[in-house]
Amino acid sequence: MHRGMQGRLEQRGGGQASYRAFIPAPLPPEPPLRLTDELHDLLERANRALGRLDGLATLLPDPALFLYLYVRKEAVLSSQIEGTQSSFSELLLFESSVFPGVPLDDVQEVSRYVGAMFHGLHRLKNGFPLSLRLLREIHAVLMAGGRGSEQAPGEFRTSQNWIGGSRPGNAAYVPPPAEALMEHLGALERFLHDVPARTPTLVKAALAHVQFETIHPFLDGNGRLGRLLITFLLCAEGALAEPLLYLSLYLKQNRTRYYDLLQQVRMEGDWEEWLCFFLEGVETTAAGAAGTARRILAILERDRTRIDGAGRAAGTLLRLHHLMRRKPLLTIPGAVAELGLSHPTVSSGVRTLEGLGIVKEVTGRGRDRVYAYQEYLDLLNEGMELPPPGAREPVSTPAFHELK
Repeated sequence: MHRGMQGRLEQRGGGQASYRAFIPAPLPPEPPLRLTDELHDLLERANRALGRLDGLATLLPDPALFLYLYVRKEAVLSSQIEGTQSSFSELLLFESSVFPGVPLDDVQEVSRYVGAMFHGLHRLKNGFPLSLRLLREIHAVLMAGGRGSEQAPGEFRTSQNWIGGSRPGNAAYVPPPAEALMEHLGALERFLHDVPARTPTLVKAALAHVQFETIHPFLDGNGRLGRLLITFLLCAEGALAEPLLYLSLYLKQNRTRYYDLLQQVRMEGDWEEWLCFFLEGVETTAAGAAGTARRILAILERDRTRIDGAGRAAGTLLRLHHLMRRKPLLTIPGAVAELGLSHPTVSSGVRTLEGLGIVKEVTGRGRDRVYAYQEYLDLLNEGMELPPPGAREPVSTPAFHELK
């Protein structure tokens, strides 16, 4: 259903510095969403897939382990969309301090995303509402240090930003001016709290994500925070007990369609087409996460059974195996420190695991060797190929001399 432009274009500036900023209408859409039979079916299927994923989390023997690694996978994927060239393996190596040769700026950026995610989830679990204040807190963690520290961490922008182009006048999209931010953000916060009306959780998440990206309230980090908002909303409303649904892989694989639909909603009001896309993503992603969890369980159980048959060394091997479930990349000194075992004991155990085909040395070096739980790591790495050059999402650029 095409409602026409969901807001208005407002002329700003003058002469060569003139541009048109988009002023969004508040949510929910007017006229109201038309839930066709197709949308009802999609909504039901997405909710079922979400419920199955939520239920599976309670059946995992170590849900904290799955969450630990899955959150990091999402951090890498979401950051890759923004153009970082950091891999999942590099993040794990950085966190374990075993391999100093990783690209520091990029991997630190991904690590801050992990910190921002857990900060938000911790606050929500302790009863803090999903609010503008919480979004600012999360942004402060996300952008602290490194390249983000110059982009006003934790503060809503006070200057004009834009997407694409070298200035607002030739940009692909210009969000509302800074002086109008709080009006639009206040309306978004009220919508999140079901004012003026209750909205089903998945529909609310779909609409709120578009509105957040449309407002673009920060100088940088809007894409990552907008994707986090979806997961935070699902957890805040009890649709998920743990943050196991992340759409970054789906959005990465459908990047062009995603950006086209955001603009289509703004310019034509086609919320229904966006909602179809979003719900298909939720169903696909929830089913994929559940499938990944089952395959991880199968690998871990198969390898534990193989280790059980290793005789007297089985006790040490099981301890190493349990460690590598949490750290699928490790060094022998790192395992010695973690497990409190002697260097010869760990070295012998790692060689045995290598002989069983469970671990693999990945550096080819004689010293400072790194061992990978390769099949497990490969499963976690699925879909995480780095984007080709030029595939980066357009970055919000603060206005400097053009809009003083």
